[in-house]
This record gives sequence, C-alpha cells and structure tokens, in this order.
Amino acid sequence: MAKVTLQHVDKVYPGGVKAVSDFNLEITDGEFVVLVGPSGCGKSTTLRMVAGLEEISRGVVQIGDRVVNDVPPKDRDIAMVFQNYALYPHMTVYDNMAFGLKLRKYPKKEIDQRIREAARILGLDQLLERRPKALSGGQRQRVAVGRAIVRKPAVFLFDEPLSNLDAKLRVQMRVEINQLHAQLNATMIYVTHDQTEAMTMGDRIVVMRDGLVLQVADPLTLYDDPADMFVAGFIGTPAMNFVPGRITGAGDTLRFSAEGCIEMPIPASLRQGLSAFRDKAVTFGIRPEDIGSARAIENKSSPKLRARVDVIEPMGCEAYVHLSAGTARLVARTDPYHVFHTGESIELPLYSEKARFFDPATEKRIR
Repeated sequence: MAKVTLQHVDKVYPGGVKAVSDFNLEITDGEFVVLVGPSGCGKSTTLRMVAGLEEISRGVVQIGDRVVNDVPPKDRDIAMVFQNYALYPHMTVYDNMAFGLKLRKYPKKEIDQRIREAARILGLDQLLERRPKALSGGQRQRVAVGRAIVRKPAVFLFDEPLSNLDAKLRVQMRVEINQLHAQLNATMIYVTHDQTEAMTMGDRIVVMRDGLVLQVADPLTLYDDPADMFVAGFIGTPAMNFVPGRITGAGDTLRFSAEGCIEMPIPASLRQGLSAFRDKAVTFGIRPEDIGSARAIENKSSPKLRARVDVIEPMGCEAYVHLSAGTARLVARTDPYHVFHTGESIELPLYSEKARFFDPATEKRIR
C-alpha cells in the first residue's frame, strides 16, 4: 500500500472554469478517506486527477514517494471502481476479473489464485461463471470491487460506487466495503455525495464545496465541531437547525435572543468568542437531538424553544417533529411515544452546551 499526497492541486477547464482550487491533503498508508460534497463541488475531479484520468492544471500528486503528475493511469498502481460498474457484458464474472491481469501478462496460475481469493472475500465463489446480466446490482458492484482487488494496487479509488443501488443494498455494500478495508488494510479514497456514507465509512472526511476544501476531520469532529454553516448543515440527518438572532448583555449576562422564540444565557465556554458580537447579529445552530432531549429535560434551567408544530414524521425508533419558530424552520428528533399535535404551540428545552454560533456575514463558526 502507499500514502497519497496532494499539494496545491488546481484543475481549470477551458474557459477559465475552476473545478478544484488549492487542494492540499496527505492520506496515510492504509487510511480510508472520503471526499464528500454536493454535485459539482470537485470531488470526482479530484479523484480522477489522482487516477490520472484528468490532467492537473497546477500542483503535485504523489503516490508513495513518486510524483505521478505525468505518469499514465496504467502505471500509477491504482485501481478504480466506478459508479456504473463498467463490466464487459459478454464476459463471465471470472473473465471480467481476469481481464486486467491478462493484459499485464500475469501467469495463468497466479491469475486464477488471485481471482479465487477475491471471490472468497466478496462471496462470489458461486457466481464466477455467470455473466453480468444474470447478476443483481449488488452482485455486479461486488464484481467491480473484485476486479480492483485482484490487481493488488497501492491505492483503491471509489467514484460513487453505491449510488445506483437501492437503499437496503447501499447499507449492505457499505458494511462490505468497510470489512474489505479492514481485511486488506488498504489505502482507499472514496467519493460520495451521501453524507451518511461518509460518516459511516471514512477514517477522515474531506468536505468540499465549489472546488474548495472546507474541513478535513474524523466523522465525530465534523459532527460536533463544524468549521462553518455549510459543514454543519451538510453533515448530519436531519441537518443542524439554524436560527437568526442577536447577542445582548455583557460579561456574565451575555445572552442570545431570537424573535421571541429563544432567550438563553450564553454558556461560559462560549462567552469569550461571542463577546465580540455584542449587539450584533449571529446565527444559532443546534442539532435536532438536542431539542427536547433527555439531557435538556433533566436540567431544570435549560433554555426553552417556543415553536409551533407543523409536521410529525414517525420513524419507528424516533420521530422528527418539524417546527416553526419565527421565520426559522427547525426539526427536533424526539421520543416516538411523546404525543405532539399538528398546529399546537409548544415549549421544548434546549441542551445549550451543544449550541453552536456562526457569523452570518462569513458563515464561519464563532469559537
């Protein structure tokens, strides 16, 4: 396996369209890194530059200790798994997996050994003589992964490999790819627009927007300590709630006020950063599970959110309660057995220690 390093990498298309700007990242040997962001953010372009399928406009890409800017894809010691499987329909599973090895003139005995080993790992032993049209979507994706495994590359690249699968299969394949990473201890770079995939699979996550890297961190750090409003709103389902308001008072009496729906003292840990915003607008952020949570209810001094119930979504183990508070729209993740009624006005305690504040001008987190 190998580490991958990207230093000040840009991608500019004809006409001056900048797809990736000053991308810097070091992926350690054996690490699973996920690039996540909305469509058009530059994540697939970045992956393709690592693969050699896109030319780099500026910067350096290294795989191991070798600069690969001008190295063709076939010589980069990488294997890529695509969104659309890219299997040859007229070939069996065995032949699809063997094709790349045959081109590289591997001995037949070694090819067979590698294919049997990959088939065992992926549960494809009974499918080797079938053709792709006789396989389910999940089986085809496993074949595509198997074709990458037999190469024994330094780096595995995944470009939204699960987006064509139904919800149940996506969950199953997430688990299988995680298990595969644990077995192979391989360096993997995985691109997705699905933040659930990113949170459940990556050792670290790179959040991108408009060609820029906004934050790189492990999943829990991204969730608890987002760098800005985009990261806070993109990571987590349902997303973080945002409420506009103002900071008033001073010192120990510093408070946040929002349109008559929230009046709360600022926690001591946040006073220093927020004192600079006295009598200024800020954006209050809170996760759905921190509205009406058991921790908030237990604390009798918890601030309250005054809101109207708009919609209730029962999810089985929990319920999503959609609320209106002034001009803000919020979601609370609550106990499914707590009875709410559409249209009623309610007060829910807030776990204020988990509150996050953002500068509305820059959208950056106030620390």
